[in-house]
Amino acid sequence: MSGDTANDPTRDPTVWLKLGAPTLAEMEVMAADAYARLPEGFRAMCGNLVVRVEDFPTDEVLAEMEAESEFDLLGLFQGIGLAQGYETAAGALPNMIFLYRRPILDYWAENEETLGDIVTHVLVHEIGHHFGLSDEDMERVEEEADK
Repeated sequence: MSGDTANDPTRDPTVWLKLGAPTLAEMEVMAADAYARLPEGFRAMCGNLVVRVEDFPTDEVLAEMEAESEFDLLGLFQGIGLAQGYETAAGALPNMIFLYRRPILDYWAENEETLGDIVTHVLVHEIGHHFGLSDEDMERVEEEADK
């Protein structure tokens, strides 16, 4: 076996001793990178999208979404898209996607996906569901983002 094991936790388990869960700011950088890799046409649907990372949804959001637990929601899209008149809506707040760090990390711990793939998936699905895209359409967008 060749390769650098110094930063590979699968080959050097001591790497995990120095790693912690990403902070809110680190996950925002991860989300911004994931968003930048999405196809241009997909991003254009969102207008001036703002991506925010918070530990958990607010109590109001949990109640509105009828969530049983603060871990039920990985993300949320709030806003209106270009198809709904975003560009013409006077005084409209920017479209926002909220990623919820702790539920995402919990999901990551229970599944075999990478954290980056989960963040990308949540972004695509929050945008896609808002615009009525099918699961197949969203899957294609995620595949393009991986290229």
